[in-house]
Amino acid sequence: MGRLVGQGAPGEEEAGAAFHALMKSLLRFDYIVVFAYRGQERPIDLYSTFTSEQHVVFVNMYQAGPYLLDPFYSAAQEPKPGVWRMRELAPDRFFSSEYFRSYYTQTRLAEEVGFFVALDNGITVVLSLMRREQSGVFSAAEFALLRKAEPVVVALVRHAWPDLGRRFDAAVNRRGKSGRKVAKPATERVWRDLNLTDREAAIVELVLQGHSSESIGLRLGISTGTVKVHRRNVYRKLGISSQTQLLSIYLKSLG
Repeated sequence: MGRLVGQGAPGEEEAGAAFHALMKSLLRFDYIVVFAYRGQERPIDLYSTFTSEQHVVFVNMYQAGPYLLDPFYSAAQEPKPGVWRMRELAPDRFFSSEYFRSYYTQTRLAEEVGFFVALDNGITVVLSLMRREQSGVFSAAEFALLRKAEPVVVALVRHAWPDLGRRFDAAVNRRGKSGRKVAKPATERVWRDLNLTDREAAIVELVLQGHSSESIGLRLGISTGTVKVHRRNVYRKLGISSQTQLLSIYLKSLG
């Protein structure tokens, strides 16, 4: 690893393989995936160890829109550098949310932990380690090992992926040439098309991310009762009666 960082920038596969080897020397896991995030733009998949079938669920489906509801995506926006367990970042109702039931359960994961590395120009790289249900969660001792490895991982990321801004810019240009709208953030276009007010849009986003009415009220500085009134108004405006229908409309609108 030290030799790799001391040389010129390695290729993505070489950098991913180096991270893979380092993690494998420390603990047991089932999958690795590395994403780069910039604002609400479609994440760039930099490396993964999935089969082609798994890649569809963990990468292709995720990039199509569900990433906007992912706690790791939300943390990358702040950003929150360091090593984090998914459950440390997830909203209070995330594990009972429709997003979790309809998408995340398809991954059949017991736990996901991530290294969050903040780069220039608002870009964050997240290197995730995943364990399947039968493998169990990462122990406290294993998590401590990951924290100790963080400086090495940060150095690798900054050395291996110095030009991610250009790749995001190129992706935006490709979407523009294909006729897709790129001027406004994805969710802003969704709420405009659905004729939601700014307050309604903010509440719906938090609901879909897995926040309870109490959590939403605290974040927005309004009462729980006001949150519930806005939520009922949104459901009536959209002609729906469940979070399942709300998520379906949201994802279809993103497409």
